[in-house]
Amino acid sequence: MPFENIIDPHLHLFDLKQGEYAWLAAENPPFWQDKGKINQNFTESDLTPAPLSLAGFVHIEAGFDNARPWREIACLEQSCRLPFKSVAFIDLELEPVVFEQQLQQLLAYPSVTGCRHILDQQAIALLEQPKVQANLGRLADAGLSFDLQMPLSNAKAVTMLAKILGQVPKLKVIINHAGWPPYLERLTAEADKQATDWQTWLSGLKRLSAFDSVAIKCSGWEIAERQYQLSWAGAVITECLQAFGQQRVMLASNFPLCLFSTTYSGLWQDYLKLAYNEQQLKQLLYDNAATWYGFA
Repeated sequence: MPFENIIDPHLHLFDLKQGEYAWLAAENPPFWQDKGKINQNFTESDLTPAPLSLAGFVHIEAGFDNARPWREIACLEQSCRLPFKSVAFIDLELEPVVFEQQLQQLLAYPSVTGCRHILDQQAIALLEQPKVQANLGRLADAGLSFDLQMPLSNAKAVTMLAKILGQVPKLKVIINHAGWPPYLERLTAEADKQATDWQTWLSGLKRLSAFDSVAIKCSGWEIAERQYQLSWAGAVITECLQAFGQQRVMLASNFPLCLFSTTYSGLWQDYLKLAYNEQQLKQLLYDNAATWYGFA
């Protein structure tokens, strides 16, 4: 296969000795019975996407130390050898003065290319706050992207985000995990595609795709269903490509959480089974990540 090098634009490395990772503890949510499988250290040496070759990656904040998010970045920059970029945690509810202080501390680290504050079920409560909107604008002014994690089936939250994007055209948003599409086991059946939750997600997808400053990463399949069907993931990617076009879609791993369903190399081999041509693979697995996360 001529195509070989990839950039994984969404993964998490863990250092349990230095970080907190409260969410990994059994007594804390999410209450997954198999959570112990990932409650261990993971370093870049665990990233072996054979038959492909990892040319770089984007580390997404993993709850290392949300009060002092720069500690996670310092740990990464001391230990990683592969080319990488980092998306740091930042609390969008901080008062602007404190937010600016944390932002400046993060900007001191060369790997930082963006920030994330998981919205998910709190999306509406967060996005309606003027200080959250102001802080997102400050991220844009600083040249950092925002990794958006929330279900695109939340129509009100999508509307609120669209309004912010209209007001802050410089804000670069990268949607995580394809915006949490609903899992449908037999997605090849037309009746399933007409399911209300699927159509609501698709509507949100299309609405945000209208903004050229928004891209999307496809990963996190294992969160929806541990034994997910590749046909479902393929259908989600197809919808993302139709909405966003070939230059704003990235395929990612969500390592180590992908281990709930497959191996790291197994996931990339599954992507290769989706019958994209070499040019498409180069964009989905390398070029777009390099562009959107500033490797180039």
